[in-house]
Amino acid sequence: MASLKDLKNRIGSVKNTRKITSAMKMVAAAKLRRAQEQAEAGRPFAERMDAVLASLAASAASNPGAPKLLAGTGSEQKHLIVLATADRGLCGGFNAYLIKEAMTLRSELLAEGKSVQFVTVGRKARDAVRRVDEAALVESFIEMDRPNLNYDKAQEVSAKVLELFEAGAFDVCTLVYSRFQSAIAQIPTRQQLIPFAVPEGAEATSGSSAVYEYEPSEEAVLASLLPQNISVQIFKGLLENQASEQGARMSAMDNATRNAGEMIDKLTLLYNRTRQAQITKELIEIVSGAEAL
Repeated sequence: MASLKDLKNRIGSVKNTRKITSAMKMVAAAKLRRAQEQAEAGRPFAERMDAVLASLAASAASNPGAPKLLAGTGSEQKHLIVLATADRGLCGGFNAYLIKEAMTLRSELLAEGKSVQFVTVGRKARDAVRRVDEAALVESFIEMDRPNLNYDKAQEVSAKVLELFEAGAFDVCTLVYSRFQSAIAQIPTRQQLIPFAVPEGAEATSGSSAVYEYEPSEEAVLASLLPQNISVQIFKGLLENQASEQGARMSAMDNATRNAGEMIDKLTLLYNRTRQAQITKELIEIVSGAEAL
């Protein structure tokens, strides 16, 4: 049985831990509100750009002069996965779920005899890929949210992806990120970036809309918009990830704070019982000694 001193030290240690987790919860809650606003503000623009590109792609995809970002390379043998996670932990299963989603996709592609490479955003993603297959890691980006996440940083990732595509390093690119739903619900999501994939329901939208005439040509508009769309979609994914990370961290720290409180109650009860038992034992020894005299 632990001594009174050991129990007292342990209670003090858990109380200090509770102070830290409580502070981290409040910080995450403050960051979550701003990150959620940014993620929700970024969705309409990204979705609308997808819709515009979908309406253009419907007529231009079959043209001989269609951009490679739309038509693809004609092969699906080489794949690039852009995996976005957090740089830090203590956010529940947020990073683990994203890494699992990416590794599941990797396993599916390898089973089909295809090659897979990675571009990672976040220290956790980089470390996970290095453990599995370091040779597959093409590029890694860390500390993207320091001092704050902005469009320029998404363009850095986009520029590397486009550089690899122009060099023929891959045929298909897929972004893996976490879509923010609520503070307790984040959805690991796959989104194909290259070649451009028409969003679900976009065909119906474009079919029911008026006929648009583009100046310059549709091919010229696509050639300009498609690279920008990759930056926009990556930026949207990073914003969604940032909100999901803070929501997961707030939830995890709230659970940790409540668990620490329960542990303190149990340890305090054990401390009081141990102390009472020790006092009783000493009284018995005194009484026994007095009777012996």
